[in-house]
Amino acid sequence: MQRLSGLDASFLYLETPSQVMNVAAIVEVDPSTIPGGYTFNSLRLEMERRVRGLPMLRRRLADSLTNVDHPVWVEDEDFDIERHVHRIAVPAPGGIEEMAALCGHLVAQVMDRKKPLWDLWVLEGLSEGAIALVLRMHHACVDGATVAEILGELATSTPEPPALDAARVKESAGGASRPGMAFGGAVNFFVQRPIAAMKLIPKTLPVPFEWFKRVRSGDGMPAPFLAPRTRFNGPLTPRRNLAFAQLPLGDVKRVKDHFGVKVNDVVLAMAGGALREYLQARGELPEEPLVGLVPVSVRGVTEDDLIETGTNKVTGMFTRLPTSVADPVERIRLAGKYARQAKGHHQGIDANLLRAYAEFAPGNTLGALMRLYSDRRLSGLHPPIFNAVISNVAGPDYPMYLLGARVKAVYPMGPIFHGLGLNITVMSVDGELNVGLLSCPDLSPDLWDLVRGFGTQLEELVAAVEADANGDSSDDGPSDTGRQSE
Repeated sequence: MQRLSGLDASFLYLETPSQVMNVAAIVEVDPSTIPGGYTFNSLRLEMERRVRGLPMLRRRLADSLTNVDHPVWVEDEDFDIERHVHRIAVPAPGGIEEMAALCGHLVAQVMDRKKPLWDLWVLEGLSEGAIALVLRMHHACVDGATVAEILGELATSTPEPPALDAARVKESAGGASRPGMAFGGAVNFFVQRPIAAMKLIPKTLPVPFEWFKRVRSGDGMPAPFLAPRTRFNGPLTPRRNLAFAQLPLGDVKRVKDHFGVKVNDVVLAMAGGALREYLQARGELPEEPLVGLVPVSVRGVTEDDLIETGTNKVTGMFTRLPTSVADPVERIRLAGKYARQAKGHHQGIDANLLRAYAEFAPGNTLGALMRLYSDRRLSGLHPPIFNAVISNVAGPDYPMYLLGARVKAVYPMGPIFHGLGLNITVMSVDGELNVGLLSCPDLSPDLWDLVRGFGTQLEELVAAVEADANGDSSDDGPSDTGRQSE
């Protein structure tokens, strides 16, 4: 038995039919490299073999009315691969937009909590003989880094199937009795939680005062609920839409090196420029900068002894986006400045503070409040917390084979929330930067216009680099942001 951390469990409590807490990775592959050729049955059998060495994919939720704490993970003794691996045909002509429309339907579906919270959909019928693998997992059991790790274990550097790790095969989440679940939950709730609260209060008291001080000085993260309202900051419906783009990573790094910033700063600059063009074309561009939430991994940070270990080891950093600046060169410099301010402020806050407070998440109460918030469409009645989630995941810089098929593109997807209806996730793999956007079509029916803006922004930045190299600009060196490592 493995009890969920408060942050892990919060994604269960926050889920409603219109706010589905799924994380997905959409992997476009070439099946011609699979040893022995591709058939759906052989691919499902190989996935069944691999799952034996991935204990995370064999566990399911368990809970009871007598458990006052968060649910637990237990081994699924009735695991059946046919309940998890499915196939479906992409409508003709099988292009990327048809694939995205089908994936939008899949990621919008609530998962069955009676079985392990993942499934794999094989999308057939894509153009040029390709197929796509859509791995869906609930956010309660993975964060962005965990998805990358699972893909890393399923993927190999050669098409040949790898041997399984005997120790991982034997690993098990175990079982859980109702009395044991109830007793452990009562100890956590009535003994450990009050102790944790007493420890958290002195850590928390200085945070709002320091935040207010930094906001007043303009040197720090923007405060929540101060973001300008955009079309993405409205109530969600159960529908989802996706849009993808693939950009040369070499061009991104060339821009990064020239302007002395990080890859993540280039991503933020492209996002800011694409959002600016998208909203401006619709007469909806706010005067003040938009605000992005950048997920930050806290792996490697010393654990608080009163926090359940859990899977989601992440916190969030607020940063302004350079949407108020027209010049692409000034945007990338401003993106680097905003990011440095946000990082400096964020590093001064206990990295485990969010996870520590999540331990107090009241399951049934939080779930009821979330349903009320959703049904009454209350997200439109208060200022937006922020405007978009922007996540950058670093993948391997070499060819990968997923279940024997050569990987052509990987588009990771995170969830969206009421009032926060845009998720931008990029992942670098094998020399390409894959951009994935997730939204709600009732907020943004033309999401492809926004994702195409990322390519336009990169082209403008590369043109600026070439102009500098040819002596067509007065800027004869790196910007005042200073050179930083990637």
